[in-house]
Amino acid sequence: MSGNGSAGLLSGLTILEIGHFVAAPFCTRLLADLGANVIKVEPPTGDPVRQWGRQVNGAAPWWSAHSRNKRCITLNLKNPRATEIVLSLAAKSDALVENFRPGQLVKLGLSNERLREVNPGLAIAHISGFGQNGPYRDRAAFGVIGEAVGGLRYLTDHPPGTSELPPVRVGISIGDSIAGLYAAFGIMAALWQRDRKGGDGAGRTLDVALTESILSMMEGMLPEYSVLGKVRQPTGSRIPTAAPSNAYPSSDGKWMLIAANSNPLFAKLAALIGRPELAQDGRFKNNPDRVANVAELDNTIAEWTKKHPAVEIDAILSEADIPCTQVYTAAECAQDPQFRERNMVREIEDPLFGRVLHPGIVPHVPESPGAVRWPGPRIGAHNHEVLGEMLGFGAADIEALQREGVL
Repeated sequence: MSGNGSAGLLSGLTILEIGHFVAAPFCTRLLADLGANVIKVEPPTGDPVRQWGRQVNGAAPWWSAHSRNKRCITLNLKNPRATEIVLSLAAKSDALVENFRPGQLVKLGLSNERLREVNPGLAIAHISGFGQNGPYRDRAAFGVIGEAVGGLRYLTDHPPGTSELPPVRVGISIGDSIAGLYAAFGIMAALWQRDRKGGDGAGRTLDVALTESILSMMEGMLPEYSVLGKVRQPTGSRIPTAAPSNAYPSSDGKWMLIAANSNPLFAKLAALIGRPELAQDGRFKNNPDRVANVAELDNTIAEWTKKHPAVEIDAILSEADIPCTQVYTAAECAQDPQFRERNMVREIEDPLFGRVLHPGIVPHVPESPGAVRWPGPRIGAHNHEVLGEMLGFGAADIEALQREGVL
């Protein structure tokens, strides 16, 4: 299939996105970062994320990174002519990603069967709240719903009995992003099966649910419940199976994460805080004992951290090779020398905002790196380019579509 000639492992793949908000667009951003030719279909008013958060020059800064490396076109999918254009683009694509409610594409004339009529090898990724079937199929859902049903929201809280506030949100739309990540993985698996030596050339359908994406990340929660009858409980910033591993206050009002839960690490930490005898204390001698007495242990460590500023704690513990770090804000992330050295914080020129910091590309592939080729474009920025290049439309054709309300 045709690409846009950009560098990256996925150069040569064409991905059609009919998505909005977070999940599907995040999936395609990952693919675009690695070189895929992503064509994002938006309504003429644009993806709502363009206006999420404080706006500058009529757009939210998040958009700059959220839709980078994509070619954005506008289509009014309620117009039958727009449906035909989508089918024509799908015929020349390797995969299609969408995150409407189940059944919505069928109503628009874009069922799996119709898409496969024009392209039998098309991988189709459906991302939804609860999946394409089941009793909850038609329920409304955003990422926060997936996080709650998948078990994450219950655990992102302070320990029972310590707070009457509601369970704390992770802080980002993690449910959407994880679903998008699974969809990207599924697309590449489907294309591998299609195109590998001896592959069958057939397209696959991927059904990714926000709820299931979260549930699959929940470590031992389900096995522990089924074998032990144990319902895992929230533990705040502690790890329930290892100690010490917590956030401790510094003298300058910051929080330091310290993870010294192996016996050798704990012995070094105990010596550094002036309490070497703790390593031989029966309450703290091994990890199960430390977990059983974690509140007392954490109080002892906090007594020491409160006497020192964060940078000093970091220097002392790092010198001793004890895992630790200050809890980073956006400012610390932006300035961190490790992120800067590995190009994980990049300065990108954006016509709307000037120089904008973007997160880098994961994974790092030195032999074939991806690139931030352009930031999130304006609405309809690539209408002429995409429709002309892929479908052979001329300027007069596109002007006619605009008059008809198709674009």
